[in-house]
Amino acid sequence: MVRLTRIYTRGGDKGETSLGDGARVPKHHPRVSAYGTVDEANATIGLARLHAVGEVDAMLARIQNDLFDLGADLCTPDEENPKYPPLRVSKAQVERLEREIDAMNERLTPLDSFILPGGTALAAYLHLARTVTRRAERDMTAFATTEAPNPAAIEYINRLSDHLFVLSRHVNDNGAKDILWVPGKNR
Repeated sequence: MVRLTRIYTRGGDKGETSLGDGARVPKHHPRVSAYGTVDEANATIGLARLHAVGEVDAMLARIQNDLFDLGADLCTPDEENPKYPPLRVSKAQVERLEREIDAMNERLTPLDSFILPGGTALAAYLHLARTVTRRAERDMTAFATTEAPNPAAIEYINRLSDHLFVLSRHVNDNGAKDILWVPGKNR
């Protein structure tokens, strides 16, 4: 476990930060941007949880913990024979998201249009979390052009945005409260 006894360290006062292996990189490094955006996604899910109960809240709690795993994964470069094995997102975490998506999707009516974020407060926050998750995915795939992250990490973030979309429909009374886009409605 991590023990935080002091919050500020002054280590970043010159625009650098430490990675999980101790290496120092600029705070604007693509790896740092990727796990920083994952942290933003986690914070937006925290907002959504203010409106969630029961199994929906339990799913979001698992996802928040997974996102910390993902941040740990992204902040630790791959190396041969590390002294301490790094925490990596696993295929099992991706598969759990897929099972949850499939279970929720079975109860949803098929879409005839795109959905506008809204309906209920929880659905609106889930859409916000979905868009931040998509940005995290863009940051991760940009980072992947120069270094090779864990493939399961990219699968996880991709599947998470799908999960949040389906979950937003689920909490919108299984789609009954979805707000559908009407192309050209206000011309």
